Amino acid sequence: MRDFSNDHSALALNTATLGHNLDGYGAGWPPERVIDACAERGLGGIVFWRREIGARAAQIGDRVRAAGMRVAGLCRTPYLTGSEAGSDDEVKAGIDMAAALGAPVLTIVTGGTDPGTKGIADSQKRLAGRVAQVAEYAGARGVSLALEPLNPMFGGNRTCIFTVADALRICDMAGAPNVGVAVDVYHVWWDSTLADSLQGAGGRIMGYHLCDWLHDTGHMLLDRGMMGDGVADLRAIRAAVEGAGYDGLCEVEVFSAGNWWKRDPNEVLDVMVQRFRTVC
Repeated sequence: MRDFSNDHSALALNTATLGHNLDGYGAGWPPERVIDACAERGLGGIVFWRREIGARAAQIGDRVRAAGMRVAGLCRTPYLTGSEAGSDDEVKAGIDMAAALGAPVLTIVTGGTDPGTKGIADSQKRLAGRVAQVAEYAGARGVSLALEPLNPMFGGNRTCIFTVADALRICDMAGAPNVGVAVDVYHVWWDSTLADSLQGAGGRIMGYHLCDWLHDTGHMLLDRGMMGDGVADLRAIRAAVEGAGYDGLCEVEVFSAGNWWKRDPNEVLDVMVQRFRTVC
């Protein structure tokens, strides 16, 4: 397992941790200011959200690389399943944005169960078909697609995959070399089968997302903890992820409308670095 106590070059910021410019949250920093603040602190990369990029993907990507960092990824595709599923053109537009930004990975939050279905089997079959359909388009543009399983409390409207095992099964069904999984602490910390599932990942881990699960979480989407403030066994999870072969950036993604999004972003970034080096 890597030693981060004196080296945080493997640390990446997901801009959601600063409120990612949602109305009323965070300081509303433009991408350029976020880039400069991350570079000043020696971070290795940044992950953006599509809403922040607009028509400036190439410009923003160039700015990150000029600052000595990597664009680690882009969040996220439109939903692929469920009542709010996006069109093929919308999904392809997200892939095009990732390519222009120079992001090697576009995260997939799948969307929920399809209307009129029961359980998750039918939705997962549709998901695998749509992933296979867009994977070829993404591969031609140098973009990989990372399926992110979500905590079961998001079942129904946001996801139809809940575990790494679910995600890997969809990868197998899709049969595309540029499709893998993203492992987010918030969504998998509870899964007692996680380490065993990761052993079957076979190099398909495309992202590792850090935060914490608060003991008394107050909102299922917008009350994540900063690393060390909750009950997730962060080092055990990272040991399992790295034991399966992952050696990429570790992306901090903290949705926290009542706490961290209300703080000065400079404080958030400084605490993030300190926690990464001491508790992750």
